[in-house]
Amino acid sequence: MEMAGILVATAVVGGVGLFVGLFLGVAAINFKVDVDEKEEAVLKVLPGNNCGGCGYAGCSGLAAAIAKGEAPVNACPVGGENVGKKVAEIMGVEAGESVRQVAFVQCRGDCDKTTLDYEYYGIEDCRMLAYVPNGGAKTCNYGCLGFGSCVKACPFAAIDIVNGVAVVDKEKCKACGKCVAVCPKNLITLIPYEAKHAVACSSHDKGPVTMKACQVGCIGCQLCKKNCPADAIIIDEFNATIDQNKCTGCGICKEKCPKKIIV
Repeated sequence: MEMAGILVATAVVGGVGLFVGLFLGVAAINFKVDVDEKEEAVLKVLPGNNCGGCGYAGCSGLAAAIAKGEAPVNACPVGGENVGKKVAEIMGVEAGESVRQVAFVQCRGDCDKTTLDYEYYGIEDCRMLAYVPNGGAKTCNYGCLGFGSCVKACPFAAIDIVNGVAVVDKEKCKACGKCVAVCPKNLITLIPYEAKHAVACSSHDKGPVTMKACQVGCIGCQLCKKNCPADAIIIDEFNATIDQNKCTGCGICKEKCPKKIIV
C-alpha cells in the first residue's frame, strides 16, 4: 500500500512537471520577441553610462532608435567620435562629422567678487533656493548659487564648486547635459571643446545694476561687439554671447572687455 502511494505521488509530480515544461515551451515560442541583431551590436559598443545625454532613456533606448533609423549614429555624447564610427560601421553608413562639446558655466561671480543680500542658512541644494527671497542670497539673480546641484548630477565627477562657483573640468566632461538640465539658473551651456573664448556671465541686468552686484559681470557695453572683426558677438538684453561658428579666436574681444569676463 505504501509503495503504491509513493508511485502515485511520483507520477503526479512527474505529470505536473511535464505539463509545466510543455506550457513554458509553448509560451516561449508564442511570446518570443525578435531582437534586432544590429540593435544588440550597437548596444555593445555604446559606453553604458545610461546618462540620457542623447535624449533617450539610456543606452538601450538609443541603440533601438539607431537600429530603426530614428537617431544618428553619432548621437552618443559620451562615446564621441570613436563610438560614432563603430556604430556607423555596424549600420553600414558614414559617421559624419562629430564636434566634441563640453559644459561651460556662464558665471565667474565667486565669493570674493559678488555681494550678498543676506546670509542663507538652509538646505544646500541650488534647486531649493527657488523658494527663498530673490532666488538666493547673492545680489545677482543670474549668478551661480554654489550649492552644487550640478556636482551631484554629474556622473563623471567633472564639476567642482570653487569659492562659491561651479567649475567644469573640460577633460572629464562628456557633455551628457545633466548639469545643464539641473541648474535652476540656466547658466550652464554646452560649447565646442575647441572654443577659444566664451562669455562667463549670464546676467541680463543693466550695467549699473550688474556693477553693484558683481565685479566681473557683463555690463552690455558692446566694446567686444564693436571690435570683433568676425562679427561673432551678439548683445541681447545687456549680455554678450559669442557665436562659436563665427569666432576665429583672435582674442580682441577678451582684450577689450573692461570687466574681463570673456575667458
